[in-house]
Amino acid sequence: MLQANAGAPLETLMQECHTALRPTRGAVLSLAAFDAAAATMTWLGVGNVEGALLRARPGATPPRERINLRGGVVGDRLPPLRSQMLPIAAGDTLIFATDGISGGFEVLPPPAHPAGEVAADLLRRYAKASDDALVLVARFLGAAP
Repeated sequence: MLQANAGAPLETLMQECHTALRPTRGAVLSLAAFDAAAATMTWLGVGNVEGALLRARPGATPPRERINLRGGVVGDRLPPLRSQMLPIAAGDTLIFATDGISGGFEVLPPPAHPAGEVAADLLRRYAKASDDALVLVARFLGAAP
């Protein structure tokens, strides 16, 4: 569903997920969309999937951004939705982490290693033994030439 409607606004995608998840217990969900041509990223979160955007440029202000999460459950109690658009630059790194990851990962300096290695390292270092954990790491490489 998300892939088929990848160009739709995040609020629309979240509403479609809400409708699809109604027969279930629901889920927490954070979404992000990159627009390489405009050098922007838009994100939206419901529940407790933390998101951090770590800036690659030394001296960037602010050096990191955190997603503004809305309380609720997709498929059960969907709150009013409001996405946030941020400018991005080549090398900026997006990290999403479920509540099975201890806080602190979002204050790291921008990682230089490949995204898959960063995700594996975050799981090793911050995963809670008492909960399931999931980490997604994506790096913006810049617009294609």
